[in-house]
Amino acid sequence: MRRGTVSGRSKPVAASLALLLAGSLLGGCGLLGKPQPLSADAPLTMTVTSPDFENGVLPAQYTCYNRHRPPPSPPIFWSQPPRGTRSMAIVVDDSAAPISPRVYWMVFDIGPDTTDLQPGALPPHARVAYNSVGTARYDAPCPVGSPHDYRFTVYALNTFFGPALPQNPQLLSAWTTIAKHVIARGTLTVVARPGNARLHQSDSGSASGAVSNASAFRSRIGTISLQR
Repeated sequence: MRRGTVSGRSKPVAASLALLLAGSLLGGCGLLGKPQPLSADAPLTMTVTSPDFENGVLPAQYTCYNRHRPPPSPPIFWSQPPRGTRSMAIVVDDSAAPISPRVYWMVFDIGPDTTDLQPGALPPHARVAYNSVGTARYDAPCPVGSPHDYRFTVYALNTFFGPALPQNPQLLSAWTTIAKHVIARGTLTVVARPGNARLHQSDSGSASGAVSNASAFRSRIGTISLQR
C-alpha cells in the first residue's frame, strides 16, 4: 500500500517536471526573450506599431472581453526587415506567466515584403502554430483583476519554412525551429485592462472600424523601399 501511494503521487510530480522542462526549453531558445533574449543574434532593429494601440493600450475589442466571438487579431505594422530576410513571424506572448511564457498567437511564413497584418486577417501563405491553449488561432488576452502587459514581437527570418513545418505545427516544434533563423526583431509592449474597461469602439461595426483605422494608418506611413 505504501508503495502504491508513492507511485500514485509520482504521476503529478512527473507531470510537473515535464511542464517545467517544456517551459525551460521554450524560454531557453530565446525566441521570446526569456530567460536570455537574442540580443546579439537578433538585434532590435525593427519598429512595431499599431494604429489601434492608443497610448500603449490594447483595446478591449482584441481581448476576451469583446462580446463578438472570436475576438479578431489586431492590426500590426512593422518597419522593413534587413537584407537577407526570407520570411517574417509574429509572436504574441505574456512573458510574466508564472511557469513559462504563455503564447497567444504565433504566425509564420509571412512574406518578406509584407509589412502589416490587417485586423482578423492573414496574408497569403501565412500559417498559424498552436498556441499555449492548444488552438491554432489568435487567443485573445484576458487580464483579470488588474492591467497586464503583453508583447507583440515581429521576427525577420533567413528562411521560408514551407513543407519543413506542418500546416499548424505544435508550439514547441515551431518555437525551436523559428528561433534558429531569427536575424532581426522588433517588439511592441501594450497593456490590457480587465473587462470593466469600455470597448475601444462600439460593438456595432467594430471590425470595420478597425479595418478603416488600419487603412488610414497605412496611407499615413506610406511605403518604405526595401534596402536589399
